[in-house]
Amino acid sequence: MSKSGGEIAVKIVLCVLLSGVILFLGLFAGLIVSFSGGALFYAPLVLVAAAVLVVFLAFLMFLPERHRRKLFISLLSIVVLGGLTTAVYELREAYHNRIPVVSDQEVNMEPYRPFADTGKLAVLPEPSKLTITKDLPRLDGATALYPLYAAFAQAVYPRQDYDLYESEVMVNTTPVAYKNLIEGRADLIFAAAPSEGQKAAARKQGKELKFTPIGREAFVFFVNASNPVTGLTTEQIRGIYSGELTRWSDVGGNDARIRAFQRPEDSGSQTMLERVMDGRELAKPPKENVASGMGGIISRTADYRNYKNALGYSFLFYATEMVKNGNIRLLDIDGVKPERATIANGEYPFAAEFYAVTAGSDNPNVEKLIEWIRSPQGQYLVEQTGYTPLAP
Repeated sequence: MSKSGGEIAVKIVLCVLLSGVILFLGLFAGLIVSFSGGALFYAPLVLVAAAVLVVFLAFLMFLPERHRRKLFISLLSIVVLGGLTTAVYELREAYHNRIPVVSDQEVNMEPYRPFADTGKLAVLPEPSKLTITKDLPRLDGATALYPLYAAFAQAVYPRQDYDLYESEVMVNTTPVAYKNLIEGRADLIFAAAPSEGQKAAARKQGKELKFTPIGREAFVFFVNASNPVTGLTTEQIRGIYSGELTRWSDVGGNDARIRAFQRPEDSGSQTMLERVMDGRELAKPPKENVASGMGGIISRTADYRNYKNALGYSFLFYATEMVKNGNIRLLDIDGVKPERATIANGEYPFAAEFYAVTAGSDNPNVEKLIEWIRSPQGQYLVEQTGYTPLAP
């Protein structure tokens, strides 16, 4: 083999080895970035950067020296382009993250714990007529109802520490609360009526769900405060969420696409939306990309983000008292405002009862607690918390 042929062979071997090292390091760095939450943008960017370095290395080894200046200029141009792309991405993310979100996960529930002494819970003006000191019913329920049943517990249960997720007074969201009730980890939950999936899960476990109304609440729709639309009809709501109406100009607003958010399946508000739809199929909701545990991308229902063209929904107390987002405006439905008076008299069309739900607990104090909740003292706490009691 000639000297020049030997040099080329050495360069090829060296190029292959270095390329392998670069690609391995790029793949490893991409995985690390993915686990850190950058699977959507930064992981692909790292892999592209590794590929560019491999190509640059190959050209550097085999191009004549007189062309190397152009090669370095090309590499610099790619680096500048990558930097500009990253800057644009970060600016977009910063703008996106500044837009307020209404989400079950955004409210700090710690101040609502029983005996936290924060002033967040309604209190009775006199001692409770029911006191439970042992065999405490294990409570769970919807995020929006936690301030209410935490007030029940504070009035009736002994003073002690009640962990938010592992105690006699938990708050694990509607889907988890129903699961805990059906599987025997809770004796009593507070929630809206269940979804068909939750009913099926109860039947599969041989459990019969019992629903005792304890109050009423409005299911509300809201928009960005700058949206000129102030109300919708029931039929327009169904048209929007079925995908038949897609622009705000279809319902008297600006000519902008309606971004109609939905909640995760089996959540209390999503189940209520399905009832509002009255059998009409829901259109696909906006999705958000979330890095999974293995560094991939999964899609899930996006939380309501207050874009100017957004439409969202929740329950009145949660949207107005717990989130307190001044940038959203509640919509009238069929010309009726969602407020206590219209909930109580039945004028507001999307008012519904919420329940104390059991599934056959053998705890002797469960029925006593439910009876007390429906008594004047329990209903007083319903009203003072911000919900509508069963009777004025």
